[in-house]
Amino acid sequence: MKKILIIEDEQMLAEMYRDRFSKEGFDVYWVVDAEEGIEKAREIRPDLIILDILLPQASGIDFLERLRSDSEVSSTKVIAYSNYDDAISRERAKKFGAREYLIKTDYTPKEVLGIVKKHLED
Repeated sequence: MKKILIIEDEQMLAEMYRDRFSKEGFDVYWVVDAEEGIEKAREIRPDLIILDILLPQASGIDFLERLRSDSEVSSTKVIAYSNYDDAISRERAKKFGAREYLIKTDYTPKEVLGIVKKHLED
């Protein structure tokens, strides 16, 4: 069973995606900040991380930078998912290996699920 880690501080959104991915047969974990995200990633070794960019304390970009420098989880696939549509953040997310930078309001849950499945097949 493929494991997905959601790093999202907005509870309603995170629960909606957790439920959606679980119904599709994924093993889904959810944390609310970057520090918990690193710890959980090292613990469960997810196949893919869905990462909010605007998080409490450290940003999603900070998380990505730490993830890539941690040899245990550095190759984990990441999809950035945010309402923050900023060219610099988008560029930095790509620099640190985000496969996509999705704007939350531009995608339905079904579309996000399709993108996740596509990247899990890579």
